[in-house]
Amino acid sequence: MTNKIQNFAIVGCGRIAERHAIQITERGVLTAVCDIVPQKADSLAKLYGATAYYDLDTLLANEKDIDIMAICTPNGLHAMHSIQSLRAGCHVICEKPMAISVQDCEKMISESEKANRRLFIVKQNRYNPPVTAVKKLLDEGRLGKITSVQLNCFWNRDAGYYKDSWKGTRQLDGGTLYTQFSHFIDLLYWMVGDVETVQGMLGNLQHRGVIEFEDTGVLSMHFKNGAIGSMHYTVNSFQKNMEGSLTLFGEKGTIKIGGEYLNKLEYQQINDHVIEELAAGNSANQYGTYTGSMSNHDKVYDNVMAVLEHNAQQTTSAFEGLKTVEIIQKIYSSGTWI
Repeated sequence: MTNKIQNFAIVGCGRIAERHAIQITERGVLTAVCDIVPQKADSLAKLYGATAYYDLDTLLANEKDIDIMAICTPNGLHAMHSIQSLRAGCHVICEKPMAISVQDCEKMISESEKANRRLFIVKQNRYNPPVTAVKKLLDEGRLGKITSVQLNCFWNRDAGYYKDSWKGTRQLDGGTLYTQFSHFIDLLYWMVGDVETVQGMLGNLQHRGVIEFEDTGVLSMHFKNGAIGSMHYTVNSFQKNMEGSLTLFGEKGTIKIGGEYLNKLEYQQINDHVIEELAAGNSANQYGTYTGSMSNHDKVYDNVMAVLEHNAQQTTSAFEGLKTVEIIQKIYSSGTWI
């Protein structure tokens, strides 16, 4: 028996909403869109034949048949908009990060349970071909016990990226780890495990007067399973993104996923095993003057539909979304500002 999902809505009509709209119209009907900037809502609505709203409460009051609400608003509004939608009876797909505090994540999960509705968190980097291949090796134990890990995130976000935007504000953005690198933190948790302790240095080295938080961090981590690791992240790579890489050192193998956004298998030396040629995967999200992560929203929506229509297993649980936020909070509370 299947449960037919048909009607979708989007709140927040920025660039990432366009990714969602494409996937939605391949699977159902984009019934309504909402943004507090009328021109943004009107533009997206016109493209897809949806009804435009400028207030989420009004949308939810008028559109009683919405099956799924996609939350594409600024980070600091994810919790509020998710909870409004859950209370109105919608399943929710929330863009990363889930929220910018653990307390808000907990509220979202609680409201999801009260409403008996699903809460999906977008973690599209889990679908990158080299990432899925390495995760399979880890689950099979082929690398043995992981003893150490190195994560590098070297991207570019210049002053123009933050101009006249909610990005860069502590209230709505939250920090570089939330907006640029929460996917990378998610993969650390997913592949290595929870973080016990973290120490590090954080600094705003090239964006003073532009953003309200750090643009660079260098961290050391101790994982609950005994592994140790380091992370170096920055948005100060000159003119363009340089690297997004994860290296794992195990008792039976060493492996590195690299490229600009964890899209290439750069190194492998594994006991009695070789990962053969991988699928090319999707291209990165292009946002005009800058590049994001691999565009895997098709796979995210495939899983959403499989879960809701055929009771399949959910790829990313809301609890895992919470854990990413918890680790980021731990980094920010433990790091030394320089």
